Amino acid sequence: MTADRPSTAAAARAALGRGDLAHAARLATIRLSEPGGAAEGQFLLGIVEAESGRIRPAIEWIERAVALAPAGEYRAQLARLYTLVRREGDAAVVLCAAEDDPPQDALSRDTIGCVYARLGDHHAALPHFTVAVALAPDNDRFLYNQAATLSFLGLTDAAEAALETLIARAPDDARAHHLLAGLRKQTATHNHIDRLSAAHDRASADGDRLLTGYALAKELEDIGRGDEALARLTRVNAAHRAVLGYDVGRDTAIFAAIEAAWPAMAAAPIGDPSPAAPILVIGMPRTGTTLVDRILASHPDVESVGELQALPLAVKAAAGTRSRTVLDPETIRAAAGADLAAIGRDYLARADHHRRMPDRRFVDKFPGNFHYAGIAARALPNATLVCLRRNPMDTVLANFRNLFAIGSRYYDYSYDLLDIAAYYAAFDALMAVWHRALPGRILELRYEALVADQEGETRRLLAHCGLDWFDGCLDFHTNTAAVSTPSAAQVRRPIYRDSVARWRRHAAALAPVAAFFAERGIAID
Repeated sequence: MTADRPSTAAAARAALGRGDLAHAARLATIRLSEPGGAAEGQFLLGIVEAESGRIRPAIEWIERAVALAPAGEYRAQLARLYTLVRREGDAAVVLCAAEDDPPQDALSRDTIGCVYARLGDHHAALPHFTVAVALAPDNDRFLYNQAATLSFLGLTDAAEAALETLIARAPDDARAHHLLAGLRKQTATHNHIDRLSAAHDRASADGDRLLTGYALAKELEDIGRGDEALARLTRVNAAHRAVLGYDVGRDTAIFAAIEAAWPAMAAAPIGDPSPAAPILVIGMPRTGTTLVDRILASHPDVESVGELQALPLAVKAAAGTRSRTVLDPETIRAAAGADLAAIGRDYLARADHHRRMPDRRFVDKFPGNFHYAGIAARALPNATLVCLRRNPMDTVLANFRNLFAIGSRYYDYSYDLLDIAAYYAAFDALMAVWHRALPGRILELRYEALVADQEGETRRLLAHCGLDWFDGCLDFHTNTAAVSTPSAAQVRRPIYRDSVARWRRHAAALAPVAAFFAERGIAID
């Protein structure tokens, strides 16, 4: 091969960059047979498989490459692929090895940062994002990832500076606009409304219109233009819901399946349950779950592992269903005959990958675990369950105003006020089932009561969890741990009353929701 001719590996990488996977695979196969090219050829074939959506074969190829030559780049991609098949423990092991000899290219460092973030370790992610940005300062994706992690860690000024740099060179980056709007409460003299309006008007893709629309509505609400904010949200949400084709019957069928399956689950024998005592904070989203998580994590005997998918995945694995969704009626019916103790042990094993202080109890604050409260109570006899409740009208409005993970099917209900109301009614009915079946097992905390009597409700909370009183729980806002939920900015402030009875500001727009609840006997006062 002449000196000015690209190597087989370089040509394969160039083909990957163009999206020419067939040519990249041919070149990778050639590289595999060249002297000293086995590891690189296997790695490139793994990347081709991954880009083709065949993750498990991709993992097998890259595992072979790492066994031959444990390069940082290979390890970074292997860790990423492990997370895609929910092998978080293997991903953590690979990351630990990669730290001994970190890769020197920007993409690999960004990839390692993303895997750490996926595992909930934002402190570990930040240095890798910082290196990636330093090596490739013009890469918008790397800069966004760094900014997001800075925001999760409460480094608001640094996050804001990074986002302003990004928006200056990419004025239509919808994710950057959305993240920036949420960093702090905007004021009449300091906001981005004009710039956001222009970006929203230029946006053509549904996702970009959704992100900029939410950002604009948030800032309008911040400066007191609430009616205008809600009207804009209503428009962008209606457009997105039309794209989704959502039917609330899909979710109500899941609730019905859970209730129908409960008698079998309640009667199922439990072989050898774990004595572990995790704390599960459940409820509808945007009802104070992050606040309670921060209060608990401020206790010296507790750590937070954030919002895990560990319990849904453990149930899905036990059910053995092949449906594409984690939670569906088929899976619930199949799980009814599963070994509940095995589900509990699987849950704990999955949670362990997200723990930093294994000598402490941990809080899993995934709100959607309310679907699995009965399973958790039986599978983990020593687990503590805490359910947050909030005024139904405020719950509906807060869900409507918050943009959840767009790609997650959990939150498809959240783009229409009456869809949310129907979802809330199903949640309310299911919680009644759990309280009848598990008397005294689930502590209900009302957000409004916690705001009105922080110390009294905190004492109730700690007592239910079997924790001694600790004054520092009242100063939860000084906790420096990362927060990656939409409540990140709020929980870094002392408790405030701004969000109590917020719905009354929009009573006219919410009148159909009030009527819906009245028909079903759900009190809103």
